[in-house]
Amino acid sequence: MPNTDSDKPVIHIIGGGLAGSEAAFQVAQRGIRVVLHEMRPVRKTDAHHTDKLAELVCSNSFRSDDAEANAVGVLHAEMRIMDSVIMSAADEHKVPAGGALAVDREGFSAGVQDRLADHPLIELAREEVTEIPEDWDNVIIATGPLTSPPLAQMVRTLGGEDDLAFFDAIAPIVHFDSIDMDVAWFQSRYDKATDGGDGKDYINCPMNKAQYEGFIDALMTGEKMSFREWEETTPYFEGCMPIEVMASRGPETLRFGPMKPVGLTNAHDGSRPHAVIQLRQDNALGTLYNMVGFQTKLKYAEQVRVFQTIPALEHAQFARLGGLHRNTFINSPRLLDGQLRMKARPSLRFAGQITGVEGYVESAAIGLMAGIMAASQASGANWTPPPVDTAHGALLAHITGGADADTFQPMNVNFGLFPPIDGAATGGKRKLRGRDRKLAYASRALGSFRGWAMAKAA
Repeated sequence: MPNTDSDKPVIHIIGGGLAGSEAAFQVAQRGIRVVLHEMRPVRKTDAHHTDKLAELVCSNSFRSDDAEANAVGVLHAEMRIMDSVIMSAADEHKVPAGGALAVDREGFSAGVQDRLADHPLIELAREEVTEIPEDWDNVIIATGPLTSPPLAQMVRTLGGEDDLAFFDAIAPIVHFDSIDMDVAWFQSRYDKATDGGDGKDYINCPMNKAQYEGFIDALMTGEKMSFREWEETTPYFEGCMPIEVMASRGPETLRFGPMKPVGLTNAHDGSRPHAVIQLRQDNALGTLYNMVGFQTKLKYAEQVRVFQTIPALEHAQFARLGGLHRNTFINSPRLLDGQLRMKARPSLRFAGQITGVEGYVESAAIGLMAGIMAASQASGANWTPPPVDTAHGALLAHITGGADADTFQPMNVNFGLFPPIDGAATGGKRKLRGRDRKLAYASRALGSFRGWAMAKAA
């Protein structure tokens, strides 16, 4: 372990993903020393490809950046208010993606790593932590969904809970110059343009009815990755469900999911396709495109065979094929207190996806909160959580007691986690619906969060 002898407090953060990186930055910005422990490259994972901090493995998208009518967009805005290193790097390395915030993967993780490496109060320790020394009195475990087995076992032993797990599947990435643009075309759904764009942020690969049905047949008969015994009863998280699992629910399921054709018109002949595969830019150069929503557990050779049946991808070359790995999360409502500390050992605080939030942004947001909590504890300051009508407050409330511990599952941020808008908040008007309702939730959340942030800074 690194030498941390000093009269000043030090906070140990285990895991250099989005949550751990954000937590380390927030702690250091408050004048507290940090040792950030990252096991890569000493120990590799099934999903990561580099040893960079904050590596993105499932997608390059932070989802909607609409802070007026989308819950994750509100979360973006709240994180920016708190000088989030994750959001700063995302904004610096964003690539076109319609109304979404997508980033150049390599530029993003390099940006986060450089910012942390340059901070005088952050020490990066490349090592695997398999147990927590007793004299570490302020620890954040942000090991994410790929927690190493020894550390996971320690957590299970302390918490007295069997681990909970689900599968996370990775979508393939295609080289742009191998896509047949005589068949495909650029268009965002409903021609939605953002950041001065032209509403053409996605590549669309169309299918007619016969092509779609043939694709479903190929998908369902394709050879899948084999399962270990422990995998056979492990549930999938709905947000990263493999396409073949979705397709098994019915032949039309994909047409109402990742292959929905609504809001799109074939630029070559003006027709409305029966189904569409969308590809989103994956790097700043525009040389790589991610198959949106196409997480899969097909074997590699089968992926090439099946995906090359897609019109416009007959000669596709893949920079990365899809994959499948096990994700682990704890039963936070049962095991954690309101400050994300383990009730059985309060010196341990948890952050990120291991707490049962789902998604890059949610993971980083809980890391941000955990970092501020840990810094407050180290400095003797009082901790006041953000109001529950904010995105951060709603997520925290959900995982620390708002959810039913007996049925707890990973959750993305959504307005369903927020307290309802009452009549007083709408000036006594009729019940709000649609976009008006979302606008009201977003406006209330950002107003509350700004007030909380100003109070924290005072």
